[in-house]
Amino acid sequence: MDVKLSNNWRIGAAVISAAALMFASQGGLRAQEQASGSKPSAPAGNAENGKKLFKADGCYQCHGYEGQGAAGTGAKLAPNPIPFPALVKYVRAPKGQMPPYTAKVISDAELADIYAFLQSRPKTPDPKTIPLLNDN
Repeated sequence: MDVKLSNNWRIGAAVISAAALMFASQGGLRAQEQASGSKPSAPAGNAENGKKLFKADGCYQCHGYEGQGAAGTGAKLAPNPIPFPALVKYVRAPKGQMPPYTAKVISDAELADIYAFLQSRPKTPDPKTIPLLNDN
C-alpha cells in the first residue's frame, strides 16, 4: 500500500509539474511578444470549421469545449492563445503528455482554423458586469 501511495504521489507531482511548465512557457512566449511590441500573425482561419476540428480531433477532451483548460488535463488555450507559430511548434512536438499531431493528422490550414476558433471565444466577463453577483 505504501508503494501505491508513493506512485500516486509521484504521478500527481508529475502532472502538476507538467502543467506548471506549460503555463510558464506560455507566460514566457507572451512576455517575448509584449517586449517585441507585436504579435506574430496567424494565417486567416475559419473559426466555425476550427470549432468542428477542435471537437473532431479530440482537443476538447483535455482543453474543454471552449479551450478553457482544466487542472491536470490541459492548458487554457482561449480566448488569448499563444502566438500561432508557437502553437504549431507545440502541437507538432509537445513537451508534456499531449500526443504529437503531425501535419498528416492536422494540416497547418486546419491548425489555423482551430486557432481562429480559439481567438473567437469570448473573454471572461468582469464580475462587476454580472447583475446576479452584484445584487445587494
